[in-house]
Amino acid sequence: MLQVEGTASTRGVNVSDLAVTIAVIAIVIMMVVPLPTILLDLLLTFNITFALTILLVTMYVRQPLEISVFPSLLLLATLFRLALNVSSTRLILLHGYAGQVIQSFGEFVVGGNPVVGIIIFFILVIIQFVVITRGAERVAEVTARFTLDAMPGKQMSIDADLNAGLIDEEQARARRLEVRREADFYGAMDGASKFVKGDAIAGIIITIVNILGGFIIGVMQGQLSPLEVLQKYTILTVGDGLVSQIPALLVSTATGILVTRAASEGNLGQDVTSQVFSEPRILHMAAGLLTVLGFIPGLPHIAFLALAALFAFLAYRLNQTMEPIPESVTTSESGIDELRRPEAVAALLPVDPLEIDLGYGLISLADTEQGGDLLDRIVLLRRQLALELGLLVPTVRIRDNITLAPNTYVILLRGVEVARGEVLPGYFLAMGDCTDKKEPGIPTHEPAFGLPAWWVTAAEKENAEQSGFTVVDPATVIATHLTEVIKKHAAEILSRQQLELMLETVRKESPALVNEVVPGIIAPLDLKKVLGNLLQEGVPIRDLTTILETVGNYGRLTKDTDILTEYVRQALGRQISRRLSPDGGPIMALTLDRSVEEAIESSLQRTEQGTFLAIDPQTAERILASVKAGMNRLPPGENPPVILASPMVRFYFKRLIERAFPQLVVVSYNELDPELTVDVVGRVSL
Repeated sequence: MLQVEGTASTRGVNVSDLAVTIAVIAIVIMMVVPLPTILLDLLLTFNITFALTILLVTMYVRQPLEISVFPSLLLLATLFRLALNVSSTRLILLHGYAGQVIQSFGEFVVGGNPVVGIIIFFILVIIQFVVITRGAERVAEVTARFTLDAMPGKQMSIDADLNAGLIDEEQARARRLEVRREADFYGAMDGASKFVKGDAIAGIIITIVNILGGFIIGVMQGQLSPLEVLQKYTILTVGDGLVSQIPALLVSTATGILVTRAASEGNLGQDVTSQVFSEPRILHMAAGLLTVLGFIPGLPHIAFLALAALFAFLAYRLNQTMEPIPESVTTSESGIDELRRPEAVAALLPVDPLEIDLGYGLISLADTEQGGDLLDRIVLLRRQLALELGLLVPTVRIRDNITLAPNTYVILLRGVEVARGEVLPGYFLAMGDCTDKKEPGIPTHEPAFGLPAWWVTAAEKENAEQSGFTVVDPATVIATHLTEVIKKHAAEILSRQQLELMLETVRKESPALVNEVVPGIIAPLDLKKVLGNLLQEGVPIRDLTTILETVGNYGRLTKDTDILTEYVRQALGRQISRRLSPDGGPIMALTLDRSVEEAIESSLQRTEQGTFLAIDPQTAERILASVKAGMNRLPPGENPPVILASPMVRFYFKRLIERAFPQLVVVSYNELDPELTVDVVGRVSL
């Protein structure tokens, strides 16, 4: 059995998790256990500060998902305010005093007048409940609905970008996660808005209960007159209501700000200043209108004229900050005007599928007049890959790049660098084992496989060959590196246009087959996914007739391209077996223990978009460790290391280990030729 160190059970407790847990438990206890007035004052002050902090945070976030915890935070803030209401109500009804904070809000803020206090309290409740909360609730509901409706389109857009090679699997996975998080967030916000609505209703009920209950208790005690009792408990209750409703109003405002900023790319301050105060003419017009109103008899002249002066000053400052366009730029020459046309820019948009950028020291390798044969080698390379993989390699564009080092070359896939190397013109690259030989020249590494190598001169070439080294010229080094790059990224290089050309070739020989299968049984995009899955594991797609026959047989049973890929692999079993053992000799293999297969099968999640492996990290780590241990037991040989798996888990096991062991071949039992001899030397287990 494998042991994994650093599991979750041995790790220390997270301090923040513990603090939040204790805080939630304390909030619930506050509703039952009486609090001293000093502690209640501190908690009420903290409640106001916490609400203000939430408001400021929502103003400075750029995207709502930056504060994805907001729905849960809204629930905790509402529960905290209600717990404080219960504690303050207990103190008001028992002792007629609930601390200095409530007393101050009841006497100072409303001037000790209970009628004014009640009016202000109900105005705050109406503002929160009718205006802000209902509006935020409606916006959250509509946004959640639109977000959910847009999910399929966003998923299709991500799949299209992935199939077109614009993004890789990691970027696609991150974008899918963002889409799912966005839908979950707005769905949660739709429900969380109800918390604020319920809080406003609870505040009204608690206020009425406090006034009536305090009046009954005060009259029954008989120490004060009914009017004095009403005065005392009304002021305390209004103070308590204001202390609770002001933080509630801040949190409601924060909720409204957050749900209405879905289309924003900056914080609230930047958006307001850049979008509202970006045009000086508007400020000038506002200043002029205020000036006219300031001279109308009966209106407050000082207020209107002061604001007119302020807006005129802002417009002046905004005009100063905007740099005027020089006249020489506006009156440009006709050549510059020609470049500004959309056609000139559009010509720069197309990206070549494959490119090689050469430093200026390597230009001679591609110049036929100087004896360079790199172009001829690439032509042969495309022919070789068409025969080996069945892939139509697009034209490779070669161009010079003065920004590169003189002897450096870069291979780009759709405009993005995927490989780079360095060769020395006039030298030859010698590769081989140098353990018992003298190093033949300048030490380096072969760029395609990273093997030790040496640069030798033409005079040293013959001696190196006689010593058993493999010697190649710089053009061959670049061509070999390009070949390995194309094989590694063959699934990305395959395009819809290439697929159409391949189908047209098969249609000439088997028109009925192509017309029945594409698009009757499988769409071209799904067929491209199947072919991409095969190429990603190095399986040739040259026998497109067999592939289409298999898809036609099983395409009506399932639309899952991963499952169809497995059926196609079984149909191509003879080719796969020949790749594992070109000479027909036995292959050394590892097998999967039943516990590993069961762990993978139980971790599969089937959705409308396909089946995904969602295995827990600890189990995956143990599987990878077992694979590594098993590979160390494999004896060295010419054939690649192989792992045998059942057809149901082969695809997902390969996806699990391919990043850690990209060269490891995973095949199912159904893919092996019956005449092939397999020697099992180990087992991958948990």
